[in-house]
Amino acid sequence: MKLFMVIAVFGLTLLPLGRSEARTLTLEQAISVAMEKNRDIEKAREYAKYVQGKYVEERSAALPQFSLNGSAGLSQDQSQKALLGIAPRQYNGLIDLTVSQPLYTWGKLNAAIRAADYGLKTADQQLRLYRQAAYRDVAAAYYDILLARELHVLAGENQSQKLRHLDEAKRKFAAGVATDYDVLAAEVAADNARPEVIRSEHGIRTARERLRFLLSLGPEEVDAAGSLDMPSADRPIPVTYEDALLSAGTQRPELTDLRLRIGVYDELVTIANAENKPRLDLKGGAGWHWTNLDETGLSRTAEGAAWNVGVYLSFPFFDGFRSSGKVAQAKSDLRTKQIEESKLLDSIALEVREAGYALREAAEIHQAVSGTVRQAERLVQMAEKGYEYGVKIRLEVEDAQLNLLQARSNQARAQRDYRVARVNYEWAAGTAGE
Repeated sequence: MKLFMVIAVFGLTLLPLGRSEARTLTLEQAISVAMEKNRDIEKAREYAKYVQGKYVEERSAALPQFSLNGSAGLSQDQSQKALLGIAPRQYNGLIDLTVSQPLYTWGKLNAAIRAADYGLKTADQQLRLYRQAAYRDVAAAYYDILLARELHVLAGENQSQKLRHLDEAKRKFAAGVATDYDVLAAEVAADNARPEVIRSEHGIRTARERLRFLLSLGPEEVDAAGSLDMPSADRPIPVTYEDALLSAGTQRPELTDLRLRIGVYDELVTIANAENKPRLDLKGGAGWHWTNLDETGLSRTAEGAAWNVGVYLSFPFFDGFRSSGKVAQAKSDLRTKQIEESKLLDSIALEVREAGYALREAAEIHQAVSGTVRQAERLVQMAEKGYEYGVKIRLEVEDAQLNLLQARSNQARAQRDYRVARVNYEWAAGTAGE
């Protein structure tokens, strides 16, 4: 009866996982979904649209500006009555097409266009940054599901084994070859195995929720296909710190983005420096003007075509040092960004170093535990057979079983850690998902 109750509880803990049909994905499929639906990637795409609009806005300043203007008015000046004896009403109207074209702006216009072009390129780096981050996070979440599932299987096997030992202890007690202590110890061991089963089952659910969040699938359930013992993707990665650092210096999108922004701030210095410099503009217009003068019943009208064209010079040679203040601010902003670049380079160098150490550690641990499981399985077989023949005590059997559980758990974690460390190393080198 106790065995039946434990199995029933174990089965009920699995019901939440099967409450709806889950969408099972391979790692490649999960990454593909993330590249399409991840919220950060969607934001990056919208940012690309924004900077495209900003580039068009800045470029428009170099193109002719056309405007269609019209007006119609009525006026009367009573002061004219003292001179003319009457105060005539005057009707005025016009319709004009005007054009304005900058000819020379002391480099301000070209600098604005170049700055917008730098901004346009930052959108590509933002998209690359979020794509690489999504690749890293999705891969880690995917491997977390596989690890949680493996730990759940081990916890279930451990509980089943403890229940078998409990049955065996009860049979031996009934045969008179075991004591109450042996039965009680087996019951305690079986009860202690149950919390880990529940805990690992909730670990699967949590890992699946994490992956679902990263894939932005809404209420749709998601699961990971495969197992941790599947072969790693045969993807070339840098093998030395120098190679990885060199790759990061050219491939890390946030570093490229910052360098583009430095270019923007450099152009802003040029723009600020041109505020108090001369500029030339070509302006002109053409249209139709008319005037109607109403004098005590006598109406006179004049109308005809009108046009004008000219080159205009503006030179704000003294503006109270406002331009000098803007130049100082722009130069300070530029220097700040250059300092941020140096800081980011130092941070990336540290990340590459730490990721390399983590990958080496994970690889060495993975290699160290690869043969432990087989040895632990053989040890359990020997202990159980010895206990069956009465040459081994129960404590030796439990020690062997505990060693096997730890060996399998360590192997599963080592496999997961190695794959995640590999992905993090690619991220640090700027090649994740490339």
